[in-house]
Amino acid sequence: MHDGSMLDADEEQAYRLLVGLSVARSAELAEVARLPQQEAVEVLQRLQAKGLVTVQPGDDPVFRPLPPDVALGTTLLRRQESLESARKTVASLSEEYRASASRRDAHHLVEVIVGATPLRDRLRDLQESARTEILWFCRANPLAMQGAENTEEYGALSRGVRYRAIYERALLETPGELDTIAEGISWGEEARALPTLPVRLAIVDRATAVCPLVRDEEAGIGEPTAAVIGRGQLLDALLALFESHWEAATPVRLQSEGAAPDPEGLDDNERFLLSLLVAGVPDKSIASQLGISRRTVQRRLDRLMALAGVDTRTGLAFQVARRKWL
Repeated sequence: MHDGSMLDADEEQAYRLLVGLSVARSAELAEVARLPQQEAVEVLQRLQAKGLVTVQPGDDPVFRPLPPDVALGTTLLRRQESLESARKTVASLSEEYRASASRRDAHHLVEVIVGATPLRDRLRDLQESARTEILWFCRANPLAMQGAENTEEYGALSRGVRYRAIYERALLETPGELDTIAEGISWGEEARALPTLPVRLAIVDRATAVCPLVRDEEAGIGEPTAAVIGRGQLLDALLALFESHWEAATPVRLQSEGAAPDPEGLDDNERFLLSLLVAGVPDKSIASQLGISRRTVQRRLDRLMALAGVDTRTGLAFQVARRKWL
C-alpha cells in the first residue's frame, strides 16, 4: 500500500461497482458510474495505489478488485496505533496541566470566611444546593448556628439529600439539643454519637468542606474563621476522617421506627435511654432529657440489664450492639 488514507466517496463507489462487475475496463466503469472516462481512470489509479485493484496491462487495461481487508487492514491498524498514541499524549498533557494548575491555583482550593454571619450564610447556601449527601461533625457550643436554627436541613432531607451527623457527647447533654436531634431523625437524619470529636466539620456532596481554622479554646478571640475546602487531597483526608469516626460511633435512636425489630419489644423511651447510655451520657443528663428522676433511670437500666442477662452497664452496652437494639 502506497497511501495511508482510507477511501473517499468516489473511490468507495467505484470499488463497489468494480466488485459487482468482477472485472472492468475504465470505459465500462465510467459508464456504470456515470463518470467521465478520465475521472474513472483517475479513480482506478488511486484504488490501485491503495492496493484495492490489480491491473492487467495492455492497450486497454483491465481492472480487477482485490480483497479490502488485506489492503485496508494495515491502514486501520496504523490508525488505531496513532489514536492510542494520541490518547496517551492527551492524557500526559492533561496530567501536566492539572499538576501545574493545582500549584498555580492552590489558593482557589481553600477560601477563608471571617465572621459568624458570613459562615452561617455559606452553610445555608451549601445545604440548599446539596444534591446527594451532607456529613456533619457536631460539637458543643456551635460557632455559627445552634441546631434549632438549621432549618435548611429539613428542606434538604425532604428532597432526598442524605444527612449523616455525628454528635459529641457534650452536645447531647446540652438542654434542648436532643429535641432538635430527634426532630432531624424524624425527618430522616442518620445520627450517631462519640465521646469527643476532633474538629467541627461539614461536607457537602463530597465536593466541598467547611472547617473552622481556630481551636475551640481560641474561638473567643476575634471573629470566627473557617476554611471552605474544594476537591483535592485535603478534602479526601477530611472524608476519610469522617468515615473512620462514623464507623466507631454509636447510633442515636430516638424512635423505634426504622430500627430492627426485637422479640423483647423495647419501647421508644428505652431505645432513647440506651442511645444515651452507649454514647456515655451521665444519668443526670439522661434523667433531665427524659423528664424523669435519676432513680427511675437506674430502675429502667436494671430492667434492661436483666433483659439482656448481664449485671453491668458495660455488659449491657455489649449486648445492645450484639442484639442490634440500636
